[in-house]
Amino acid sequence: MSQFRDHIERIVPLNDNEFETISSFFTYKRYKKHQFLIQEGETVPYNFFVLKGLLKLVYTDEAGKAHIVGFAQEDWWETDFAAYYTESKASMSLECIEDTEVLCLRLVDYKKLCLTMPKLEHFFLEKAYMGFIAAQQRIVSTMTVGIKERYEQLLNKYPTLIQRVPKSLLAAYLGVSREALSRLPR
Repeated sequence: MSQFRDHIERIVPLNDNEFETISSFFTYKRYKKHQFLIQEGETVPYNFFVLKGLLKLVYTDEAGKAHIVGFAQEDWWETDFAAYYTESKASMSLECIEDTEVLCLRLVDYKKLCLTMPKLEHFFLEKAYMGFIAAQQRIVSTMTVGIKERYEQLLNKYPTLIQRVPKSLLAAYLGVSREALSRLPR
């Protein structure tokens, strides 16, 4: 749990009692490679904090083509946020690329924590801002730069992620074929 505490304390300081209270709202779970944490069409019970492992968030279009919305590795949060916050059915699936360990937070507990601990509400707000910034940067990059530049941006921003994700999944994330990705100079 020290990893989780360090993660929070990068934004807000905590005393031992505060961290103990926060921890009591989370459930620890383990998942195997290829196991789903969320499946499209089901309810989304948790927001997940990744302790160990690697996840992919996938949207499948009407034609059955899978689009990788994002990856989540250690110290990242992931879920189908729209379904989680609106308590509706998932439009995406969350699957393990590696064996994964997570801390799970139910929406009711998230709300309780934010009401009773302003520090944690501030923490989650900061994490949301960073997520919005990353999403906007990805959208702008997709609209304005070529595949080679997007791949280089990904390499520079997440060098360890690139080593862990199969090329076929990187290609799906970048919106290109695996062949197009393999033709890029390294």
